Amino acid sequence: MAAPGGFGGTDFKHEDEVVLGFTKSQLLAFGVMVAFFVVAPFFLYPVFLMKVLCFALFACAFNLLIGYVGLLSFGHAAYFGMGGYLAGHAAKVWGFTPEIAILIGGAVGGLLGLVFGWIAIRRQGIYFAMITLALAQMVYFFCLQAPFTGGEDGIQAIPRGSLFGAIPLGNDMAMYWTTAGVFLIGFLLIHRIVHSPFGMVLKSIRENEPRATSLGYRTDDYKLMAFVLSATLAGVAGGTKSIVFGIATLTDVFWTMSGEVVLMSLVGGLGTIFGPVVGAAVIITMQNYLAEFGAWVTVIQGAIFVLCVLAFRRGIVGEIGNWLRVRL
Repeated sequence: MAAPGGFGGTDFKHEDEVVLGFTKSQLLAFGVMVAFFVVAPFFLYPVFLMKVLCFALFACAFNLLIGYVGLLSFGHAAYFGMGGYLAGHAAKVWGFTPEIAILIGGAVGGLLGLVFGWIAIRRQGIYFAMITLALAQMVYFFCLQAPFTGGEDGIQAIPRGSLFGAIPLGNDMAMYWTTAGVFLIGFLLIHRIVHSPFGMVLKSIRENEPRATSLGYRTDDYKLMAFVLSATLAGVAGGTKSIVFGIATLTDVFWTMSGEVVLMSLVGGLGTIFGPVVGAAVIITMQNYLAEFGAWVTVIQGAIFVLCVLAFRRGIVGEIGNWLRVRL
């Protein structure tokens, strides 16, 4: 777990507050991140960057649950994948514009999160994790059999359409700016949630749930709300991905996808604002540029995971934040 404060942490001193709760170091990091995403498409392949953005939002949504509430979900692929399926179906079959299709994906993720969260939060620790995994596998087998998902073929040839019915997204650059906008909205929403009174209660539940209960907070309700918010944003990420790539497949609802988002969060830094973004960028970059090694990519990812656990327990951003706090 990342230590609080500074560059990537969750707490900050009053005198360091900046607009919307960003500390000075966080505001600087946010500016660097935005500048990178503005300049990057002119030097890197936009489709690769869009994949990074989609998974970065997915990882941020997952981190909201595990990093700030302390709930380890092994089933977030269900919300990500179903959001992709419904967004794809809405765009291809129902003919909705991409922004509506993405919102439908988020709504489906949120509804699943409401039902699954209501079931899962009754347990804690490993039992909670196993329940979320079992429920996600049920979603996987549903998608394998349901007619509208296309089974093993998935939903293919999903049209990108036109944003608000006026801006064609067939061009990769137009689609990139739309994806970047979705990511930034989701990122800022998560930041606002974390630095709101609601977010403070979530952190208190993570640190000492019995004490939060003794103070009069209905902790199960707070955990369920956080679960729904996390699932909704995961659905938005999945819906955006299906629009970007024009396909929704079983890969997005399989348990390995849940494992990947856990890896992204751990590599970047749990409980940090920017950690999941960095973790997603690292993992997707490895998958993209090491693809020629085939199955060895998984071995390399495993080695990096072990290295991070042993040498960088706070993750990349967590370690940078800790180093800055010590030096400054």
